[in-house]
Amino acid sequence: MTTEIIGTDAGDARITWHHAKKPRLVLAVSHGAGGGIEARDLQALAAVLPGHGVSVALVEQPWRVAGKKLAPAPKTLDIGWRGIWPALTGQGLPVISGGRSAGARVACRTAVELGARAVLALSFPLHPPGRPEKSRAEELLGSGVPTLVVQGGNDPFGRPEEFPEGTYELAEVPDGDHGFAVPKRAAITQEDAVAIVTDSVVKWAGSLG
Repeated sequence: MTTEIIGTDAGDARITWHHAKKPRLVLAVSHGAGGGIEARDLQALAAVLPGHGVSVALVEQPWRVAGKKLAPAPKTLDIGWRGIWPALTGQGLPVISGGRSAGARVACRTAVELGARAVLALSFPLHPPGRPEKSRAEELLGSGVPTLVVQGGNDPFGRPEEFPEGTYELAEVPDGDHGFAVPKRAAITQEDAVAIVTDSVVKWAGSLG
């Protein structure tokens, strides 16, 4: 594991690398608006994917590095993501642009512009909780590259059945909330839930070449 600070027009970002021995892809994933790279799904991907030939770059947006508690506007998040991209492509490998929640939106909005190989959208916030009329489906449908959505079955930001038809793939974590946490009464354990996330991404990444 290595860490580097990258200067962007939105401030300093931080990349924590989890390297594969013989990488064929890079998966860059950022956090949401209310958390950091310690999220259970991001940490699980960083632990599992290098064993499958995918180096994982956990990206902390400048506002997190600066110690701020609230994320800036989407435009500023996009600026930060653009700024770290050259560091992600420096190994000469195809890069999957990814993130959870707000980070997933950033990945979708910038994928074509940055030349991403694909997009991984973890807990895509299809709409604010209780506000389905405020749909962000256009961002997801407009990613322009192969896209995998991994969504909790009880995510208040959009349950799987609420998602529109499109060319993207969708994997469901049964009973999972926005952070893929499952209640004790669920048919699957928390470990099972995390495994669904990692297994889905491993299989999908394998299809990308």
